[in-house]
Amino acid sequence: MAAGLVVFFFAVLFSAAAGGDAAVVEHTFVVNQAWREAAADVLGGRRRGDNAIQPNTTFTYRFDVSGQEGTLWWHSHVSALRATLHGIIVIRPRSGSYPFPKPDVEVPVIIGEWWQRDLVKVDKNFSIGGSFDDNPAAIAINGKLGDLYNCSGVAEDNFVLDVEPGKTYMLRLVNAALFSEYYFKVAGHKLTVVGADANYLKPFTTDVIAVAAGETIDVLMVADAPPCRYYMAALAHQPPVPDPQIPVFVSRGVVQYSNIPKDAKNCTEKSPLMPVMPDQHDTITTFYFHGNLTGLQPGGNPLLPQVRGRVDEHLFLTLGKGSMCTNNKTSCKRGGNPESFEVAYINNVSFHLPDTTAVLQARYYGGKLNGGRGAVPVQDLPSRPPRAFNFTDPALIPVVPGGKMEELEPTRKATMTRRFAYNATVEVVFQSTATMQSDSNPMHLHGHDFFVLAQGHGNYDATKDVRSYNLVDPPMKNTVQVPRLGWAAIRFVADNPGAWFLHCHFEFHMAMGMAAVFEVDNGPTLETTLPPPPSDLPKCTR
Repeated sequence: MAAGLVVFFFAVLFSAAAGGDAAVVEHTFVVNQAWREAAADVLGGRRRGDNAIQPNTTFTYRFDVSGQEGTLWWHSHVSALRATLHGIIVIRPRSGSYPFPKPDVEVPVIIGEWWQRDLVKVDKNFSIGGSFDDNPAAIAINGKLGDLYNCSGVAEDNFVLDVEPGKTYMLRLVNAALFSEYYFKVAGHKLTVVGADANYLKPFTTDVIAVAAGETIDVLMVADAPPCRYYMAALAHQPPVPDPQIPVFVSRGVVQYSNIPKDAKNCTEKSPLMPVMPDQHDTITTFYFHGNLTGLQPGGNPLLPQVRGRVDEHLFLTLGKGSMCTNNKTSCKRGGNPESFEVAYINNVSFHLPDTTAVLQARYYGGKLNGGRGAVPVQDLPSRPPRAFNFTDPALIPVVPGGKMEELEPTRKATMTRRFAYNATVEVVFQSTATMQSDSNPMHLHGHDFFVLAQGHGNYDATKDVRSYNLVDPPMKNTVQVPRLGWAAIRFVADNPGAWFLHCHFEFHMAMGMAAVFEVDNGPTLETTLPPPPSDLPKCTR
């Protein structure tokens, strides 16, 4: 490891109980409270952390976890510091029990990245045009790099889960990585999926889990294999060439039975059994895994009848990469020419963080988000892209002079917001594109859960694909994995007043501009009205 470089994991477990009471915490937790989110989030300041909690100060988060049960996680939104500044939130039933057999043991399993670079510089490199030379040094499970790495000159320790035969273990999986979706397996064991993003799912059993960046998955594992030692493994998934490639990252933990016979030399003297992992370029396994998720709402979800009925707002959002001219020029050479630089976009607009005032503060007090002459404009998020084309044409991926993509590259900067009336039903169709890259896109919405209605490959067809919508038992999520060269459709009820960040959970996509802000108006009652800011709200600094 480089001299003088400190890399750490800050994975604090916080438990709460659902049922109407608020949690009070002096930490960087983000659930559904607008002012609390604005305190250390992306909604203000030139850089993401400019109105963050300042050094040697505290900020108390108060938030209500009623209506949510399962696993969430908290993390920094200052630059790329969430790579190590994160932790898990477990919300358990206050009364009653889980809608599945109660596990004997609950275990957080956080997949994270080990960086040997300045994370602030990493984020800056992406925000000014993308740098695919910045990669993590290793992958960790619960902060342990595992025996495939020797960053200290010797084989690193594995995370070890000691199990007893016959007992059931709930693994609360969190993908806290900046870059990748992960495949997760435990050799010799089946896994039963029961929840995601603090919402219950209809249980289904599989031998492989696909967990998107920013996503949480709850699974049950019964210790029913012959007593021995087994590897649990996490493998980074990435699109195939010609997309830019990162190194193959794998981390291993160990599931170790408590009653291994002393004479079982095949268990004590040999390496643990390794699961057979999917190929790193396998995009079908994750597609079918996420397509198998269906909702389980004990007593029914009160929002589902509304979502099945009217839709007040329709958005079709293309996700991809384009380019802008350097030095604010209006025309330039593209196709990888140094006269232009890469940006990420939603509907060909790359998000610009507010310069002078946070979105929520500007809404409450008035004032401009971006001041001064020549400032970046503040605009409504377009409902559709500026032009239609074959969004998933693989010929668009290579960035070469005179390539097919060059005429589609022009992208503009704006602080994009979209305002919704309180209680509006909003449908968003996310369309991944092949513009300069063909990656999947884990899209995350703050402040709301949404129903994932459908996903598909290729270009979304509004006439045909709406017939595939699951309006019976769609899963509720806060992060949707939009497939590589495909689409995903969600609906949500805009019932949480405030300003809420919508972004891709791949750090490089977000830093390059694949983001927007959804604003929700006040409702008719005091309880549905945005309250004044708390007295200890951190001030924006420069």
